[in-house]
Amino acid sequence: MDISDELFDRLITRAMDELPQEYIKGLQNVAIVYADEPDKHQQEKAHLHDHDILLGLYEGIPLTERGAGYTFVLPDKITLFKKSILKVVHTPEELFAQIKRTLWHEIAHYYGLDHGRIDALEHPSS
Repeated sequence: MDISDELFDRLITRAMDELPQEYIKGLQNVAIVYADEPDKHQQEKAHLHDHDILLGLYEGIPLTERGAGYTFVLPDKITLFKKSILKVVHTPEELFAQIKRTLWHEIAHYYGLDHGRIDALEHPSS
């Protein structure tokens, strides 16, 4: 499966529109971007092994860790990795669902949720 950058960008925008707006409106000083694949620095930051796939990455200081001196900083960044996401989907419907899920996951990191808490919210019966 392959899609244009323009279509991938439109799917990210659609996903943003469909996520609960109270969480989207709460994002402040956050750039949401996409790249084909994680660069070397992002791979190291995520502690990736050779065959790991990174779908998205939040880079910044979560809201729960910010102190009173948190001012005049560069934006936090959420990156979705197009080629990585395309590796794990087979249909356009799966593609959109994965973009939306990955975006929500990275936004959850912005709000200070760790992987355990995110998993618990995604799978409440587990």
